[in-house]
Amino acid sequence: MQAHYSIVDDIKDSFKKGGMLTRLIYVNLGVFLFIQIFIIIDALFKTGWSALVISWLSVPSIPRSLLFRPWTLITYMFLHYQFFHLLSNLLWLYWFGKIFLSYHEPKRLLNVYLLGGISGALLYFVAYNAFPGLRQDAILFGASAAVMAVVVGIATYSPNHELHLIFIGPVKIKYIALISFLLTSVTDFTSNTGGKIAHIGGALFGYLYFIQLSRGKDIASGFSRFLDGLFSLFKSRKRMKVTYKRSVKNMTDMEYNRNKAEKQAEIDRILEKIARAGYDSLTKKEKETLFKMSNKN
Repeated sequence: MQAHYSIVDDIKDSFKKGGMLTRLIYVNLGVFLFIQIFIIIDALFKTGWSALVISWLSVPSIPRSLLFRPWTLITYMFLHYQFFHLLSNLLWLYWFGKIFLSYHEPKRLLNVYLLGGISGALLYFVAYNAFPGLRQDAILFGASAAVMAVVVGIATYSPNHELHLIFIGPVKIKYIALISFLLTSVTDFTSNTGGKIAHIGGALFGYLYFIQLSRGKDIASGFSRFLDGLFSLFKSRKRMKVTYKRSVKNMTDMEYNRNKAEKQAEIDRILEKIARAGYDSLTKKEKETLFKMSNKN
C-alpha cells in the first residue's frame, strides 16, 4: 500500500529536519497565516478579532499593559499582518542568516535573533515612557529589530565578507549593513518612530554581542542555558539503557551488579547535564564515557 502525505505532513517534516534559519522563517510564516485567518473572519463577520489578537501579541507602550502581557516581548518579533512587511524581513533574515551560519552554530543565530528582538522591544518601551514627544498608547510588532541584530551582528563579526550585487559587483558586508541601518532606522524618524527605535535596539545588541564575543565573553551564554532547559521540558527523553558484558571472569555477582549500577548512574548524570546545560557543557571525559556506554552491546 502506498503511503499518502499531505502538505501539512511535508511542512512538519521540513520543520523538524530543517535548520534553525528554516524554523525561524516557518514560525514567522505560521503566525502570519494565523493572523490572516482572523482578518478574513473580520471581513466576513465584522468581529474585530484580528485587532484584538494583534494587540495581545504586540508589545504595548503602556507599563501596566506590558506588566500583564510580558509574553509580547517574544511574540511581537514573529508577528506581521502585511505581506510585504513579512517578505522584506524574511528576505533579509534569509540572506544574512545564511552568512551568519557559515561562521556560527545555529544556536547562536537563535540567541542573537531573540535577544536582539528583546533589546529592540525594551528600548522602544523605555523611549515611549521617557520622552514626552513619544508618550502615547502604541504597539510594536514585526521581526525588524531581531533581523537587524543578525545583520549588524554578522557585519561586526566579519566586516570584510563580500557579497556580489547585481550591476554593482562585490561589496563588503559592513557597508550593506550600515546603509540598511541608516535607511531603515534613522532617516525620516517621524514615520514609524517606534519601529525605528526598536531597530536601533536590535542593532546595538548585535554590535555589542560580537564585540564582547571577540573579547572572549559570550553575553548570551546564560540565555542559551535557559533555552536549553526550556526546550528539554518539551522533549520526550527516553532513558538510555546500557548493557554490559562480564569481562572479568572471577567477578562476583554482587561486584558485577554494583559496577553495572555505578555505570548506569554515571550515564544518567551525564544525560541530566545535557538536558540542563547542553551537550557542549560536557567535559572530554564525559563525552568519551557517553560514547563508549551508548555503543556497548
